[in-house]
Amino acid sequence: MDAEKMTLVDAAADFEGKLTGKDARIQGRFKGDIQLTGRLHLVEGCKVDAKLKADTIEIAGEFQGELVARSLILLEKAKVSGTVTAQAIAVKEGAQLNGAVQAGKSAVTGVPAPPATVAAG
Repeated sequence: MDAEKMTLVDAAADFEGKLTGKDARIQGRFKGDIQLTGRLHLVEGCKVDAKLKADTIEIAGEFQGELVARSLILLEKAKVSGTVTAQAIAVKEGAQLNGAVQAGKSAVTGVPAPPATVAAG
């Protein structure tokens, strides 16, 4: 992410509304809709309640709502609740994820995924 061309909601901010653009970093509080074509970073200490869509999302803070991404990374201190739809998800040890999760290529394209199989051992 190019720091000079990214939208920044700083730690002292309390923002409500709609955010659109390419890349963004949220350090404070945000409530509303976020639609980005690039990368979104939710830093440790932030609190976001939103309907969110971005190509790549990295979360270290708190998120609640609906999330759609090609790639989702939950860092150690992440707390996520709501509905998550992503092509790829990485969850670091310590992260919390509560809610409905759809993962895989078909989750983002809308094509139904084949039924999951579990091998008993």
